[in-house]
Amino acid sequence: MKPAIVTCAATMLPVKVALISVLMLSLSPGAVLGASIEKKGTTPYVTHFIFRPLTNIDIPGLGTATALEAVGTTQNMKGEAMLDKMSAHCTAVSVASGEKKYIDGACVLADKDGDKIFSTFDTRDLDKSQPDMNCGTHIITGGTGKYQGITGSEPFACINMPALAGPGGYTAMDIPHNTTWEIK
Repeated sequence: MKPAIVTCAATMLPVKVALISVLMLSLSPGAVLGASIEKKGTTPYVTHFIFRPLTNIDIPGLGTATALEAVGTTQNMKGEAMLDKMSAHCTAVSVASGEKKYIDGACVLADKDGDKIFSTFDTRDLDKSQPDMNCGTHIITGGTGKYQGITGSEPFACINMPALAGPGGYTAMDIPHNTTWEIK
């Protein structure tokens, strides 16, 4: 005698719900895991930085070179999610010798998910088409997670903030950026 196969709608319902849930997750991860970001755009944002000098070479009458670390947070000026509320961490060298005065470095921005955007910057590289962004340009060279494949250009300005209290030579600066980016 063959065993009877009993199927009941009540016992199959949890299986059907689970299968549909897995199917929905695989077809639309952006809808379940968070809103997707645009593939390209122009975004104005400000980074609120604190600069900490790490080491210094100072030869009076000849020049100085200072290694700097900068940390801060970003604020999207249009209230959009892109480049908003990210942590910023940069390393730079500031050189002043005769007529030469510049800062070169690199930065990483990280969002709440841990996804990152990497850029280099040069204060001698000015975008003449944006005269208000008269301090230098970041070049976005890549990213991780949702930013993988990102490239772009970020002309920026430099706004000195009041001197910080306490020892250590710390300084503060707001850095407005006008970023044009694309994720390929």
